[in-house]
Amino acid sequence: MDLKYTQDNTFATPRFSGVSTFMRLHHVNTLNDIDFMITGIPFDTAATFRTGTRFGPQAVRNFSSLVRSYSYFHKIGLFEYLSGVDFGDVPVVPGSIHDTYANIEKTLTPVFEKGIIPISVGGDHSITLGELRAAAKKYGPLALVQFDAHCDTTDEYFGQKYTHGTPFRRAVEEGLIDTSRSIQVGIRGSVNDPVDVDGAKNLGYEVITGDELLEIGWDAAIARIKSRVGNYPAFLTFDVDFVDPSCAPGTGTPEVGGLLSREAIYILRRLTGIRFIGFDVVEILPSYDHSDITSALGANVVFEMAALIAVMKKEKMESVVKAGEHRHG
Repeated sequence: MDLKYTQDNTFATPRFSGVSTFMRLHHVNTLNDIDFMITGIPFDTAATFRTGTRFGPQAVRNFSSLVRSYSYFHKIGLFEYLSGVDFGDVPVVPGSIHDTYANIEKTLTPVFEKGIIPISVGGDHSITLGELRAAAKKYGPLALVQFDAHCDTTDEYFGQKYTHGTPFRRAVEEGLIDTSRSIQVGIRGSVNDPVDVDGAKNLGYEVITGDELLEIGWDAAIARIKSRVGNYPAFLTFDVDFVDPSCAPGTGTPEVGGLLSREAIYILRRLTGIRFIGFDVVEILPSYDHSDITSALGANVVFEMAALIAVMKKEKMESVVKAGEHRHG
């Protein structure tokens, strides 16, 4: 298959050379001839504790030069089926969440309209609301698959309705999410009030807490995710604090008792069959990272997301071929 945009040849130039793009993809601002795109959204002034996730996209890109293009688990090469670019960063406005939301929406709306699947790297978790606004214009209310230590459905922080702890309440209020098809996984830690978790359930989300996740096991959780989403268009958001801080110390609000990185990857790899239309990974804070292990996690999470897109593309192509054979059989 002749795909237009792939990646630079690793054996022609060393991984540590050249301009830093995700997986050495070409940095091209194009919506033509691509299946997916990587974009950074380096906004963090909606964080309520540690700031610095604005440097997350840069750190993930730097580490990603070590990420290869073939998934041995899925037995698929990304660029056997996909054309993709590093689109660069959304022009965020530090200190102005609403101007930043407008820019996210303006940047991503034509991406979703063309059926391209964006994978965004944050930034704090507030950015997902802007992504959902753009996606819902094309797909209507979405199924949300959220991996996180926190529900992020609080009504307000310090009197503010728009922070990294509120996006998935605002998304429901704006009609962007169908909570009957949405699920939050890995919720754990101390809370200010039971409503911090019960409020998400009252909004209609299914919630698998961290304790429950450990009790039922990964395969049961995967089955519940797939059952919940069904065939709805789905957006997957991955907050790195879903993973234990021993494996992801570089984040703004770490919570102990999370999964190991290998367990998070185990779950991600098995989410085939879901009709994903967009992804993001958020809350990577390089200044609190050690030996780039959180950036490594983020880069590999993005790779697994791209692998899921490749599997979807392969299955779609195979179904078209089978349909053609059936018509002419």
